[in-house]
Amino acid sequence: MTAYTATITVRLKSGVLDPEAETTQRSLERLGFELEDLRSADQFEVDINADDEAAATERVTDMTERLLANPTLHDYDITVQER
Repeated sequence: MTAYTATITVRLKSGVLDPEAETTQRSLERLGFELEDLRSADQFEVDINADDEAAATERVTDMTERLLANPTLHDYDITVQER
């Protein structure tokens, strides 16, 4: 078994209202920062042991689809690196 760290970034799909990002963007603009757009995202790091990178990615994808992201509302990215 090999130790891996997976990073999962979950964000709302384009077109889904993101009140947290809208509020943050307005606040940054009031502070004088010019922004074209701002999106919020959640990031998770998972340490797991797996036979290989493909197996680690498969397990983390299953975790993400079952709990961390709602496929109707969210897009997600997964990166897996050996520790």
